[in-house]
Amino acid sequence: MNGPQAAQLSSDDVQRIDALRDAHARLRAELARVIVGQTEVIDRLAICLFARGHALLMGVPGLAKTLLVSKLAETMSLKFSRIQFTPDLMPMDITGTDILQETDEGRRVFQFVHGPIFANIILADEINRAPPKTQAAMLEAMQEHKVTVLGNTYTLDEPFLVLATQNPIEQEGTYPLPEAQLDRFMFLIELGYPNEEEEVKIARTTTGETLPSLSPLLHAEEILALQHLVRRVPVPDHIYQFAAKLVRRTRPSGDTAPDWLKPLVSWGAGPRAVQYLILGAKTRAALHGQYMVRLEDVLEVAAPVLTHRLITTFAAQSEGIDAKAIVQRLVKESREDG
Repeated sequence: MNGPQAAQLSSDDVQRIDALRDAHARLRAELARVIVGQTEVIDRLAICLFARGHALLMGVPGLAKTLLVSKLAETMSLKFSRIQFTPDLMPMDITGTDILQETDEGRRVFQFVHGPIFANIILADEINRAPPKTQAAMLEAMQEHKVTVLGNTYTLDEPFLVLATQNPIEQEGTYPLPEAQLDRFMFLIELGYPNEEEEVKIARTTTGETLPSLSPLLHAEEILALQHLVRRVPVPDHIYQFAAKLVRRTRPSGDTAPDWLKPLVSWGAGPRAVQYLILGAKTRAALHGQYMVRLEDVLEVAAPVLTHRLITTFAAQSEGIDAKAIVQRLVKESREDG
């Protein structure tokens, strides 16, 4: 054990956290061979993977979202599947369906053909381009890790992670995700433009020979064990209270909401936000080799957890104030108070 922080963890768990910290460092180094920059995005994807949460990726085209997700699966020795969402995509195109097959004996029987949802890491590309009926086909898989087709239920392989993308600049012909479905995503991860140095490096590394294959760092069984490990990371009582208070401050109808927020937010975050704040903080602490959750861990995951759970008012939109700016101010005030 390394000091009093590890008092609530077994010596085996401490060693596993140390191994997870080293694996996290190797993951960043391995992905850096093909992904330029995006270190914060990689860290947040790792948090979602080990916390058993799903992520919504927001960024303009050309920021290597698909490449990043596919290479993440490659380093984890996981099966990767990409689903391109389009207006004519049907639920059965995602889940699979029964088809009539003829056996060797000449009999005709229905046989289930697995859809692309049967993988470990799913990239739901431009999920807001499909109609609500097709978007809803993802809900059961994301929440229950299973799908039901024609009355039969099929369990998905573990680990299971959905990474959906949305294009923030092209809204014609799209179907915005309803709030209930947005709430299923643990993180909203925003990808920004690279800086000039990174953009030059991108041009050098992607316009030559084929990209290198990455070495597998972890296997499915190891990832499942680490997912159980992060849930055992101790959380002090005052951290639970802080997370709950932070979420309650986003609700304009509550007594704890600051006065400046009330005219800007019509609906705040629900209880699932508190769960994801704690799970995200536990996972971040473990990835950084810490044996107990700190206030810093909660504050660092607050923005990706809360931003897509706030519904702004017309007054906020008319003033150019978005949910991201509101969450940043809340986190800043909470950091100063904490």
